[in-house]
Amino acid sequence: MPDSKFKNKTLKIRKISKTCVLTTIFFLWCFSGHAQKNAPVPYGPVPSENQMKWQELQYYAFVHLSLNTYTDQSWGFGNEDVKLFNPTALDCRQWARICKNAGMKGIIITAKHHCGFCLWPSKYTDYSVKNAPWKNGKGDVVREMAEACKEYGLKLGIYLSPWDRNRADYGKPEYITYFRNQLTELLTNYGPIFEIWFDGANGGSGYYGGANETRMIDRKTYYDWANTYKLVRKLQPNIVIWNDGGERADLRWVGTEGGSVGETNWSLLNATGDVPYDMLHYGVENGDAWVPAEVNTSIRPEWFYHRSEDKKVKAVPQLMDTYYNSIGHNGNLLLNFPIMPNGLIHPTDEKSVLDFGKAVKAAFSVNLAKNKPATASNVRAGSKEFGAGNATDDNKNTYWATDDSVKAASLTIDFGTPTKFNRFLAQEHIQSGQRVKAFTVEALVNGRWREMAKGTTIGYKRIVSFLTVKATKVRLHITDAKACLVIANVGAYYAPPILAAPAVTRNQAGEITVTPADKESVIYYTTNGNTPVPGSKKYKGPFLVDGKPEIRAIVYDPATHKRSPETHEKFDISRKSWKIVGTDDEKAGAILDGDPSTAWHQGKDKKMPVDLVIDLGKEESLSGFRYLPDQGQWGPGIIAGYEFYISDNATDWKLVSHGEFPNIKNNPLWQTIKFAREKARYIKLRAVKNTENSNEVGYAELDIVTL
Repeated sequence: MPDSKFKNKTLKIRKISKTCVLTTIFFLWCFSGHAQKNAPVPYGPVPSENQMKWQELQYYAFVHLSLNTYTDQSWGFGNEDVKLFNPTALDCRQWARICKNAGMKGIIITAKHHCGFCLWPSKYTDYSVKNAPWKNGKGDVVREMAEACKEYGLKLGIYLSPWDRNRADYGKPEYITYFRNQLTELLTNYGPIFEIWFDGANGGSGYYGGANETRMIDRKTYYDWANTYKLVRKLQPNIVIWNDGGERADLRWVGTEGGSVGETNWSLLNATGDVPYDMLHYGVENGDAWVPAEVNTSIRPEWFYHRSEDKKVKAVPQLMDTYYNSIGHNGNLLLNFPIMPNGLIHPTDEKSVLDFGKAVKAAFSVNLAKNKPATASNVRAGSKEFGAGNATDDNKNTYWATDDSVKAASLTIDFGTPTKFNRFLAQEHIQSGQRVKAFTVEALVNGRWREMAKGTTIGYKRIVSFLTVKATKVRLHITDAKACLVIANVGAYYAPPILAAPAVTRNQAGEITVTPADKESVIYYTTNGNTPVPGSKKYKGPFLVDGKPEIRAIVYDPATHKRSPETHEKFDISRKSWKIVGTDDEKAGAILDGDPSTAWHQGKDKKMPVDLVIDLGKEESLSGFRYLPDQGQWGPGIIAGYEFYISDNATDWKLVSHGEFPNIKNNPLWQTIKFAREKARYIKLRAVKNTENSNEVGYAELDIVTL
């Protein structure tokens, strides 16, 4: 056969084969449920394939490690010595193992933070691990992270700060070339990357190669994000981009690092224009671009490790609140671990996140609605393809849908027998768009419907919590939507009580309050120091106790007979007659309210020393005092050096104790100072210096020790 005829015949066969393949794909697509007859037309923006894969991950980790880990700074200035970096026990496999066991699906590593130090041996700078003592300059943290993620089946993400406080050319056009060169290294040398994270901090003071100056840039134009994004997508076609400035990215910040997104959360923004906090936190109902919410927060107050935060690690109750306010509010959760100077995740952080993982599993491992009979007030065109059962079949690709004109309808699940539950989950088929604007959840109890919860948006996933109810049926009633309904999945769950030690506080009036992590918890307590057991006093609400009570309390689960660790609090005399002298600021009452989570600050406009004077109301026999610094996220104004005075008349003062609170920066908890017995009506705590060497003084609580 001549070559030309052979080529023509081959070309014709290839064309026929291509047609057959395309036809086969089309019919497979149709019969797989993706193009059902009369399927709802997508409404508004919908997620891309990459965004959809990202949304399904739900929960993954951040890890922060850099030179400022060794300098106890929040952000490095850019002049920190490379020789400081020496995490002698670094083990990325430990990080990956913890994340995997906690239920996470990936890890985003801070390859370069604002200080400019690179955790990989970048060929474009000397300011990297290649000049650090760690592994004699032969190490590569990003490489070890990639290998650990691969071993544990986790996705790998990269954080690369656009701001670089070390580079002499930052703020100049040539820096963009440097930035993209580093981006190329990270996106070509470490395998598949599921997410690239560009921090929103851009410009300010820095070392800048020795210039030691402040440089500001236009965050919308300087990085030429459009072309930077093209480079990212060329190098990693399956990636999603997080960014907080300039060109709209695939994902959005939620306006806070506190661990929550709005109760109303649209996965939409406008493709252009500024994005104020409200839009970040709640999305835009009629936005023209799909930009879902990623909730980023740290397991500690800050992102990098600080020894002073070893006692401030979020416990399971706080992490569960974060879960419900992120994943449960149509977002993904990005939880950070500050890596210790030795290169490991702290044992307290590890225990907390693993316990958190167990709590999530205990709450959501059994879907009580799965495959239960379901009925709907409306089904699209009467077709079984869109019937109510699609919402309980545990198949994310099938869904219950209503007629185009129906934007309010009910879905009822029949448990068959009275069933105990306290959580309800709903998911829209977001490939068809986000539609629901308002809904309620109702339970059929003893033949009567009771409203258990209500909400606004649903999106990919919405979880509502309520008091445990025992019902034969549960009903999702969607009361308002932008278009016909497309509900992919619903679930009912029973979350057992979280058996964390309860908090015990006493307000200024002397009233004792015991607060459990779970509102439904059974609490037993004693007031005389005896160990509480089931059968001790059962807590029913705040109560008054005279004198100096010693409260012990536990949370108890009657169903499993398990109990929480015990809380033990000793209280001195009541502070109901105490008054703060010398200020009219009503917020000062936080010092005496018995609530460690409230605080008052003074002295910002003064110079040390700063005095706090309290009138005890009558003469008391004193043998010491107690100080609790601000317990907030940043906890500023912690008193380091102090003087403590007493007086009978608030004029003549006697110094009875002075010195420093030992290690208070690293242990910002109750500080108790004892002294020889004295009688006085007035006390004065003088702050001589604080841990930041500033003039601010913060107090959460102040108390005395009596004989």
